[in-house]
Amino acid sequence: MAERSDDLYWVGLAVTRGLGPRLAARLLQEYGTPEAVFRASPAELGAFRLPAPTVHALASGAALKEAEAEMKRARALGAAFLRWDDDRYPKLLREIYDPPPLLYVRGEVSVLARHGVAIVGTRRPTPYGNQMAERLARDLADRGLVVVSGLARGIDSSAHRGALESARGTTLAVLGNGVDVVYPKESRKLFDRIAERGALVSEFPLGTKPTPEKFPVRNRIIAGMALGVVVVEGAQYSGSFITARLAMEFGREVYGVPGPVTQPMSFAPNQLIKQGAKLVTGWQDVVEELPTPVRTELFPVEEAQPAERTALLVDALPAPERRLYELLATDEARHVDELVEQSAMSSSEVLATLFELEMKGVVRQLPGKQFVRVLL
Repeated sequence: MAERSDDLYWVGLAVTRGLGPRLAARLLQEYGTPEAVFRASPAELGAFRLPAPTVHALASGAALKEAEAEMKRARALGAAFLRWDDDRYPKLLREIYDPPPLLYVRGEVSVLARHGVAIVGTRRPTPYGNQMAERLARDLADRGLVVVSGLARGIDSSAHRGALESARGTTLAVLGNGVDVVYPKESRKLFDRIAERGALVSEFPLGTKPTPEKFPVRNRIIAGMALGVVVVEGAQYSGSFITARLAMEFGREVYGVPGPVTQPMSFAPNQLIKQGAKLVTGWQDVVEELPTPVRTELFPVEEAQPAERTALLVDALPAPERRLYELLATDEARHVDELVEQSAMSSSEVLATLFELEMKGVVRQLPGKQFVRVLL
């Protein structure tokens, strides 16, 4: 991605010490452009209660000299800059309360514009957790969704690996450090594979080392970029629980993979499910909750021309089951009373037939005796 003539000023804001994304956003809202921020007087900048060294770096232009060196390092690395005034900046991320004014991207920038689902969880997963994260990621990637996570040990890394196991899969890693810093160290091969088949993203300047306070900040980007967040395993005060809470605040879908109640790492997903998160046992549970336009885009054949295996399955259904199945849709739940009225069957017959359809995996019951077709 080619650099733009005023990228220097955007990078200048990013590398200015003491100026985080929220303060940078306030300055941009006040002055309109990064260049205007650097032209402001020390007195004007001081009104924003910025630290004295930060005011000096901006007013003296010292931050711009540092930005020049930063851009040179980025070119050598093959990293790109994505500003929030760029059409390629993720639309969902721009909607959150404090989107980063500048993203560093290493890999394929176009990945950021695709529909994505985040899969997050503990750094100390059980074998079950790892298997579920890999399977979900692979299955979602198979269906054209970008898998978003944080490249941490455990569930995050399993999700990235699962996505890359898919022949058509790609994945996006949001880092709590610079895009030139490999963390954790043992993830070097995974880090390189993501750069080749997906993208590494960070709001932090090059060379930034991972420190505990950066990961909660990073989590808002994970939640902000995704259509929904799936929590596989996580403790009561885990980062994955924080990410899910942020997703709720941003109006994203939240999902939980249930786990044994005796396992501490089951707390986050089980608690989220109690609070209304969608219970997930497979990729269908995730896709069913996505907006209809997204599902139509991902599954263009689903609405107009059912897949051959679906047609064969429906043809093999007994007449009462086929009648109810054809009354249901994938994008709109129907109440059991409505099905009784439309099918001319008794309430007990409808409930028994729906149970048979659920057992065959073609119908799913939602809260409140609502039913939908399962995407096959």
